[in-house]
Amino acid sequence: MMQIEGLEHVIHRIDELNQRFGLATSPYNKRAERPAAVQKLQGNEQTVQGGSFASELSGAMKAAGVTMPGDTNSMIAAAARKYNVDPRLAAAIAQTESGGNQEAVSPAGAVGVMQLMPETAAGLGVNPYDKQQNIDGGVKYIRQMMDTFGGDVQKAIAAYNAGPQAVKDYNGVPPYRETQNYVNKVLDIYR
Repeated sequence: MMQIEGLEHVIHRIDELNQRFGLATSPYNKRAERPAAVQKLQGNEQTVQGGSFASELSGAMKAAGVTMPGDTNSMIAAAARKYNVDPRLAAAIAQTESGGNQEAVSPAGAVGVMQLMPETAAGLGVNPYDKQQNIDGGVKYIRQMMDTFGGDVQKAIAAYNAGPQAVKDYNGVPPYRETQNYVNKVLDIYR
């Protein structure tokens, strides 16, 4: 069983980001106008069980104007459940890394939705060119970084980008502009 908390906050934050970048805000700004899937997920006492979690989350996010290609949301939700990672954090990293695009390849050679380096993917035992394995590996890596840094989300995000050794060396987010921007972008989406 997985609990969905703060969906109202997520939708509000999406609207804030859309306004900041000059995009249209969600047509569901008022609670009463939101579709049943969104209303069902609202409130700390509401839970979604079993396989319906991914479809409920996906439907609510689509209603809020946020989508990722294909079945990316359900793959993220399944991997998040498997590795006990907040699905919002995994989705925020996927969005920041590639916008959910499995075809994305960085100039450095990072591959797919979660932008796994081939060496990192090999260490995680996944094929980065397979979308399901890429997402599974990326979320597993998030879990490892969360464990490495005692649940400190900011350090885990920084380690996802710059590597765990850099975060250890600086005892926090390294002073690299790219990593600092990355952490801020992920946290903006996540919060």
